[in-house]
Amino acid sequence: MEVPPDYDGTQYPPDDVESSRSFAAVPDGFARLWTPHRIAYIEKGPAAASDECVFCTAPTLSDEQALIVHRGRLAYVILNLFPYNSGHLLVVPYRHVARYDESTAEEVAEIGSLTQTAMRVLTATSHCDGFNLGMNQGAIAGAGIAAHLHQHVVPRWATDANFFPIVAQTKALPRLLGEVRQEVADAWPA
Repeated sequence: MEVPPDYDGTQYPPDDVESSRSFAAVPDGFARLWTPHRIAYIEKGPAAASDECVFCTAPTLSDEQALIVHRGRLAYVILNLFPYNSGHLLVVPYRHVARYDESTAEEVAEIGSLTQTAMRVLTATSHCDGFNLGMNQGAIAGAGIAAHLHQHVVPRWATDANFFPIVAQTKALPRLLGEVRQEVADAWPA
């Protein structure tokens, strides 16, 4: 079958690429961003929105399963499943506590220390230029999981902003979660 030239007269596709122009469908104008790693959430269905606290469950799993990069005495460090950027970490106390002011002095100290170490490790492994740090306290303040305290550590680069979030409400993440978890865990000081 002869493939018609593109709008600018260029003949597409190259010989080694299959053209979708001959498929039995009408183009719909949507761009596709393939995210096969998200099938785990789709397959779980309503069970994914259970009453179980994901931050209480994570430490019961293996580090690889839960994406934990470091386990401390009172808190642990885990990759965010819905990262803003590659390497987006969360520092989480083991104790199920909702707000920072409900934390013990020892928990606050360990969360702070783990946050500092996370910044140093991410700087060394990803060569980031800066960080966004923060805690959203309560659902009204934007906490996705309001019932369990967690500190966000988001690496930032001078070149990490692009048109995707603004135009397509899509965030492009160049690295897989498991790959980032392994790199950060390997670089974490003993």
